[in-house]
Amino acid sequence: MELTTVWFILIAVLWTGYFVLEGFDFGVGMLLPVLGRNDTERRVLINTIGPIWDGNEVWVIVAGGATFAAFPHWYATLFSGFYLPLLAILVALIIRGVAFEYRHQRHDQAWKNRWDLAVIVGSTLPALLWGVAFANLYRGVPIDADKEYTGNLLTLLNPYALLGGLTFVGLFITHGALFLGLKTAGDVRTRANTLALRAGGATAVLAVAFLTWTLAQRHTPAAITTAVLAAAALLGALAANRAGREGWAFAGTAATIALAVATLFLGLYPNVMPSTTDAAYSLTVHNAASTPYTLKIMTWVAVIFTPVVGCYQAWTYWVFRKRISVKDIPA
Repeated sequence: MELTTVWFILIAVLWTGYFVLEGFDFGVGMLLPVLGRNDTERRVLINTIGPIWDGNEVWVIVAGGATFAAFPHWYATLFSGFYLPLLAILVALIIRGVAFEYRHQRHDQAWKNRWDLAVIVGSTLPALLWGVAFANLYRGVPIDADKEYTGNLLTLLNPYALLGGLTFVGLFITHGALFLGLKTAGDVRTRANTLALRAGGATAVLAVAFLTWTLAQRHTPAAITTAVLAAAALLGALAANRAGREGWAFAGTAATIALAVATLFLGLYPNVMPSTTDAAYSLTVHNAASTPYTLKIMTWVAVIFTPVVGCYQAWTYWVFRKRISVKDIPA
């Protein structure tokens, strides 16, 4: 297997890890006003992701760095063409991180409410815009012969991309609700499981519509297989949730997100950024890649450090595996 293909797969794995892990804490943030009926319950919700949310964001940093090093032309075109949406995501993530740290610094309820709003917006906006960005990445954007994006912001806000954004939001809300059902106790847990079932039904409709539209544009046998498995995993998650099997339900939505991302990358390959101007101008794993020597050095670095990072994050989740309830929140 060529190193360009290896790095395409590795970048796909990094984005998959990011959406599976960051997806549920985005969901928790979006559900803050829905499941947290008072300040104590909102503290319970925030504490479920408190030790892990910043570690989850490491995945997107590594994915961006890997894209820059392995496929510099892809990185340059993507980050210049998608500059405004990516800037909005970055600002939202910064505000969200600040909100987690500042919320508890004062006891004034108005102060807490403002930072709660920052958490909600900082969770919803990235979820929506990541869906819009990846849908456009799959659909293709106008790129000229010089590998430059020639569209504008409105070009990215097409119906297919907006459906992708709504699908990401729905998946993350369902994923987050199931995570809360797994990590909390008492009334919050009960409400989270009930909401997951309702949100999951609406999300299933969005996901089927989005994946069907996705495969209608471009598909491979492997992409069709992963899309069908993604739909089956979501239905399985909802069935497990109804049966009270919270662990299986959460694993089901994690598999749904992973398989949906796999569908996008499998349908995209060997392109990394298709051009709607002329197919000859599309960026591929070949014409967007770094030199073979660069890819070789990067491969050795990835082989050594990726397992270390994975083991450390798994250990973090194991340490903070205990359920949290309002009884654990000090006055």
